[in-house]
Amino acid sequence: MKGTEKIIAHIDAETQARVDSILAEAEAKCADIKAKYEEEASRLYSDRIRDGVRACQDLEDGALRISRMEARKSVLAVKQEMVEKSFDLALDKIVALPEDRYVAFLAGLAKNAAGTGEEEVILNARDRAAIGEKLIQAINLGGAHMTLSDETRDIAGGLILRRGSIEANCSVELLVELCKGEMASKLADILFK
Repeated sequence: MKGTEKIIAHIDAETQARVDSILAEAEAKCADIKAKYEEEASRLYSDRIRDGVRACQDLEDGALRISRMEARKSVLAVKQEMVEKSFDLALDKIVALPEDRYVAFLAGLAKNAAGTGEEEVILNARDRAAIGEKLIQAINLGGAHMTLSDETRDIAGGLILRRGSIEANCSVELLVELCKGEMASKLADILFK
């Protein structure tokens, strides 16, 4: 080999060694960078999975709370409906009492609600025709002087006492309604224990 060729070969060898050294250093840096970003990506992936699981759990918990609340509302609605039906049944049973007991019940209402004992008794059309005169006789046994009105009202049962422009509503509907406030919770306790 001639001198020039040796120098070129030596330069080539040094250049190749330098290139190999730069490539090795670059590969090492790339491996470090890749490892660092893979670690960061793995951490971000884990964080997102954890956040996603937490978000899903929150959604599931929220849906469960809402479904429980809706279930409680449905149960409460059914309970309220049953209590309401119980009061409707009570009204029907009062109106359907045997005639003698119904007359006694209405006479008691009239005597308790009377102001002067000279009121006019207003009934529904059915009760007026069926028991009107019997009721007046039962009321007046105690010394009252009540009269049966020609007027009728659209009530399920019971009576209305009128003296002039003043009326005392003793309809069965109103009596049952007045009992609801104090008896609804007791009735619910009995029904749903």
